[in-house]
This record gives sequence, C-alpha cells and structure tokens, in this order.
Amino acid sequence: MADQTAVVADIGGTNTRVALAHGAEIETGSIRRYRNAEVSGLGEVLEHYLAEIGASPEAACVAMAGPVRDGIGKLTNLNWSIDRKVISEASGATTVAVLNDLQAQGHALDRLGPESLVPLLPGQPASPQAAKLVVGVGTGLNAAPVYRLGGQTLVPPSESGHITMPTPDAETRALRDWIAQKHPQPGIEDALSGRGFERIYAWLAEDAGAAPKDAAAIMESTGDDPLADKAVRIFTRMLGRLVGDLALVSLPFGGIYLCGGVARHFEPHLKSGTFEEALTDKGRFSEFMRQFPVHLVADDYAALTGSACHLAELMGQREDAA
Repeated sequence: MADQTAVVADIGGTNTRVALAHGAEIETGSIRRYRNAEVSGLGEVLEHYLAEIGASPEAACVAMAGPVRDGIGKLTNLNWSIDRKVISEASGATTVAVLNDLQAQGHALDRLGPESLVPLLPGQPASPQAAKLVVGVGTGLNAAPVYRLGGQTLVPPSESGHITMPTPDAETRALRDWIAQKHPQPGIEDALSGRGFERIYAWLAEDAGAAPKDAAAIMESTGDDPLADKAVRIFTRMLGRLVGDLALVSLPFGGIYLCGGVARHFEPHLKSGTFEEALTDKGRFSEFMRQFPVHLVADDYAALTGSACHLAELMGQREDAA
C-alpha cells in the first residue's frame, strides 16, 4: 500500500540522516540529522527520532558507509556495527533491510528527476532496462552496477574503491609510489577521494618545496596556484580513466551517475573536457565509449530515497518512476 510508513536512515562517518517514507516517497519535512559523535549508536538515533516524530513504522531500511553482508555491516570510518535485529528492536519494524550507501544510491536512480541530475556527457538513448553504473566519490570511493530485471532493481554490493590503484603512465606510478610510503598497496580510493585529492596536492607540493593544503583550500586556490590546477587535472583524469574502465565491465548504456560531495565539488572540472578525454581514451573502443550518458547526482538525499525505493520493492509496492 502506498501509505505504508517506513523509516529510512543514511549513516555516514560524521552524521546520520533519518526520514519517514511512504512507499517510495520521502517525507522531506521529516528529515533530521544527528551527529554520530553525540550518540551511542544507531539504536539510540532511531529511538530518539521516532519518539520525536511520533511514528510507528512498519518497515525500516538503513544505508551505511561500509561493507554489508547478509544484513550485517560495519562502518568503515565509525565503530558502529549495524544489523537487522538492532534496527527492528529500535524501530518496531517488521520488514528491515540494510544496504551499503552506494547500493541505496543505485536504488534511487529511477526516482531522480531532471532537477536532481546535472548532464555531463550526452551519450545515446537506451532501453529502460539497460544497465546503469553509480560511482560515489566523497570521503571514500565506490562503484556498483544497477540492473533492472522485471520489476526488481538489483544493485550488487561492491567495494570497488579498494582495487589496486591503476598506474597507466609514469605520473601515476610516481604518485602511487609516493602514497605507498605511508599506505602500502594503495587502492584507487587513496587517490580518488577527498583525502586522496589532498594526497595528490601534497605529492606535488613536496616536489615543489611548497606546503600541503586541505581539499577546500586547494579548490579555492585554483586559477591562482599552479599546483592546485595540476592536482585538479590529475584527479579529474584519473577519475575519467577509472569510470571508463568500470563502464567497460558493466556496459551501462542506461547511464553513468556520479554522486558524493567530492564529485559535486568537481562539477566544473568534469565539464572541462579532461574527464571526457580520459573516459573515452580506449583505443579502438574510444567511439564505443561515447554511448554512455554521464550525469552528476545533485540530490543530497538520494540515499534516503533509494532506501525507500528498496523497501517499496521488498513489500511489492514499488511505484512507477516519476
């Protein structure tokens, strides 16, 4: 039923956002944010929220920044463990799901309207059943394919950010070796994330005898600081290469969707041509790569929406995409 009430939560390393949902729709006025450092765990957050909002949900879904297996997950940057039993006891819900946060982003894609998407590359039209690819770039990095089979959305869990850092040229090999001095066996997340961006700048700054900067200061100094400009170009090119590689694995004719705070901050640079050039630089497959539309997800609450969509499907109530 469309009026089935659910509680959905999106747990990051710093904050947890909670909302009520009816079917696949989020009640935007119900969204609350809690600082993780001020609570003991998810159970306390849900109990406080539901008491404050005065709701008794029939279903609950939690999206979390960390690996999930069989309904149990541990956050990567927070000492919380999440499982269905804790969620059910805290919320009273009988239908409970736990997703990786990127899985939740994937479940949201069919609900995002034009106002929530920034076109980056046009691609070509495709079937509604065509595969999609969601890539999250923020505090960490992850990617996952999104499939539609019949009336179900399938988003296989993934930890793509921890694959070995690709080094197709001397520049990226030098960067990898520099990162490896402090982080043995660097994964691609060690370069393509908020902290990774800072590492790229620090690598360039050390060679130039300059001081490192945090990510915000680097972005603010672009146009005035040649090192910042170069760090942006390296980051953008590496991201384009990675997205191109992942696209060849999953063939997302339905579109590639970049999400996360770092991806949004890089919007102007993703439109500069460097990203497209790196994504399509696949030799005889270069023209083939131009078939994939690329969008930037501008909706900061997409993980909450995706959690609601997943619950609606689980309960056989998924509404047609708007």
